[in-house]
Amino acid sequence: MDQFVINLIFVGGSFALYIGIAIWARAGSTADFYAAGRGVNPIVNGAATAADWMSAASFISMAGLIAAVGYGNSTFLMGWTGGYVILALLLAPYLRKFGRFTVPDFIGDRYYSQTARLVAVISLLVMSITYVIGQMTGAAVAFSRFLEVDSTTGLFIASAVVFAYAVLGGMKGITYTQLAQYVVLIIAYTIPAVFISLQLTGNPIPQLGLFSTHTETGQPLLQTLNEVLMELGFNDYTGNHGSTFNMVLFTLSLMIGTAGLPHVIIRFFTVPKVADARTSAGWALVFIALLYTVAPAVGAMARLNIITTLYPEGVQGEPLAFDEKPDWMLNWERTGLLRFEDKNGDGLIQYYNEANPPQRAIDEGWEGNEMVLFNNDILVLANPEIANLPGWVIGLIAAGGLAAALSTAAGLLLAISSAVSHDLIKSMINPGISEKGELLAARISMAFAIALATWLALNPPGFAAQTVALAFGLAASSLFPAIMMGIFSKKMNSTGAIAGMIVGLGSTVLYIFTYLGWFFIPGTNMLPNTPDNWLIGISPLSFGAVGAMLNFIAAFIVMKMSAPVPEEIQELVESIRVPKGAGDAVAH
Repeated sequence: MDQFVINLIFVGGSFALYIGIAIWARAGSTADFYAAGRGVNPIVNGAATAADWMSAASFISMAGLIAAVGYGNSTFLMGWTGGYVILALLLAPYLRKFGRFTVPDFIGDRYYSQTARLVAVISLLVMSITYVIGQMTGAAVAFSRFLEVDSTTGLFIASAVVFAYAVLGGMKGITYTQLAQYVVLIIAYTIPAVFISLQLTGNPIPQLGLFSTHTETGQPLLQTLNEVLMELGFNDYTGNHGSTFNMVLFTLSLMIGTAGLPHVIIRFFTVPKVADARTSAGWALVFIALLYTVAPAVGAMARLNIITTLYPEGVQGEPLAFDEKPDWMLNWERTGLLRFEDKNGDGLIQYYNEANPPQRAIDEGWEGNEMVLFNNDILVLANPEIANLPGWVIGLIAAGGLAAALSTAAGLLLAISSAVSHDLIKSMINPGISEKGELLAARISMAFAIALATWLALNPPGFAAQTVALAFGLAASSLFPAIMMGIFSKKMNSTGAIAGMIVGLGSTVLYIFTYLGWFFIPGTNMLPNTPDNWLIGISPLSFGAVGAMLNFIAAFIVMKMSAPVPEEIQELVESIRVPKGAGDAVAH
């Protein structure tokens, strides 16, 4: 059967399932739309949270970034995993006990201020739209290859599919859709990894295969990878060659950004009890670990497979000829995400680090690296083709990649629509709006957010995981400190929290836009995004941790100079931490 037909069967079948679930579980009330009626089983919620959490950045992009750099990019794994633990243990149960629908709802009531609510809504919108850009970027990559269209067309298809099931179902539909998406994405990610681990090491468990013996060379797989990379002038795979200071800041930014993600936090509002919030968090961590422990193996094995493809006789042998490129290269070249250029006209593909050329490149007069473009986001999706796996595996990973991107996009869009319709319109502008009117406003705002994210994703500020990392920085600098202080500090007042959020968000947005362009529009950056231009060597991806520190500092300084917290609010904060049951969500 033709590969295109196989892809259509897997992708089309999974989409039919998602949209069918959305129609079956269509939200009929605001409680269904925002919190699935608070009746979701903790294990189901754990799987849905894992799918919501493991976005295109995790499924499509993370292993590609690890493959490109090696140990240095393990920060993505460390930051995201550590941050989820903070979220599950320190924040989720208390926010569920507070009994509100959304993060701005919590901030507005905890800080007894509509201004605080408004600043939280703005922070949420900026962070979530940036995050959605990353999801749309990843989905566009997947669609462009597997439906054999250009990446722009793939982006528009992704937008249409998200609109169909996110706008229809609300949280209730999204919850059960994400359960199905988790099953699809974990199977899709794991099966190719098992095949490839067996091929390279004889070990069917990828996590163990990464540290096993490479069958062809008889030495550890990572040692083999280090050797071939260094022979081509690249850094060794297992060493840290970047700034340790930047690495620590980036990891911290991802961790605390994770704990401030509104689209993940609202998942814990869907379970019946506070104890269920803890249980579902534990299950989500198990489900997440199934993929996250496989990603380093996928990255390392894929990098070795690519080099083996380009140097079939070994790195000292003759490189691959242009007219002998395998089908997977030709397929991905059509998407515009992979490109080769015969710089010296010899008909062979020389792949090496031209900034640190090996002696062979100098002796033979090579004129530059001829794999001139390899978009890191294609690696996981191309992996089954690189390893010559069966067509059904390729179709399966196509469905999995799209499931990952679209599940998170749906969760983010729900957070956006909830912030606009519930926290902005109902709580601040028109408290008398009917439930039907509120649902309509939620769906309109969701549609607008999809359109905006699609337009911005036409020129994304980086690979999917890098764009998502920017969103984590924004969450770290704005929402995380306000939530933490709201739960654990009875003395933090509204004036301090508002000042902190404005300083944290403002400084981070300004820093990011300085190097990546205003609203990520190409050509509008004020300084080149290079290490020599960064403030004391801090990457825009890492600045979220600095923004969070500025948020805390500003909040405590302003708190000392302003009116104390009312007694009833202090009692409210105390009651959140008392281990008793939570009440129902309060409509405002």
